[in-house]
Amino acid sequence: MVQRCLQGDAKAQQKLFELFYGKMLAVCLRYTRNREEAKDILQDGFMKVFQKLEQFTFTAPFDAWVRRIMVNTAIDHYRKNASDPVTKDIEDAYDLHEENDVISDMGHTDLLNCLQDLPAGYRVVFNMYVIEGYSHKEISEAMNITEGTSKSQLSKAKVYLQKIIANRFSSEKNG
Repeated sequence: MVQRCLQGDAKAQQKLFELFYGKMLAVCLRYTRNREEAKDILQDGFMKVFQKLEQFTFTAPFDAWVRRIMVNTAIDHYRKNASDPVTKDIEDAYDLHEENDVISDMGHTDLLNCLQDLPAGYRVVFNMYVIEGYSHKEISEAMNITEGTSKSQLSKAKVYLQKIIANRFSSEKNG
């Protein structure tokens, strides 16, 4: 199918888009606050996929290559739209030591919503490190921040995410 796309076959391009749409939308959703923003990133990402298709070397899985483009597109989107520096502190973040396994009681959609509630800088670093498996060095290079800032943002993201989850869980339990 990739070869047919390289030859300009519009049906193959449509099929490729449809094949990866759901999986890549899920990737984009983790980097954004809402579905519309994620769809914009997805569209931009697929434009890049088709523009750079001749650079695919067939040495790695194609879906991993597409995922990398989507993540990089999301990072570009974040950089372009960031009004506050990534290093912005959240004064009310604190450690929570919850005895219950709250995560196991939550569904995929609930977890995604919690991730989307993270401040943009925290969300990007968290996704890159925890979900995508980037190192702090790779994150620092991609986002033009220091490795220390990346580590700090990840730590703060985890604390903030714990707070979001605890607040949702307690309000659902009490409501």
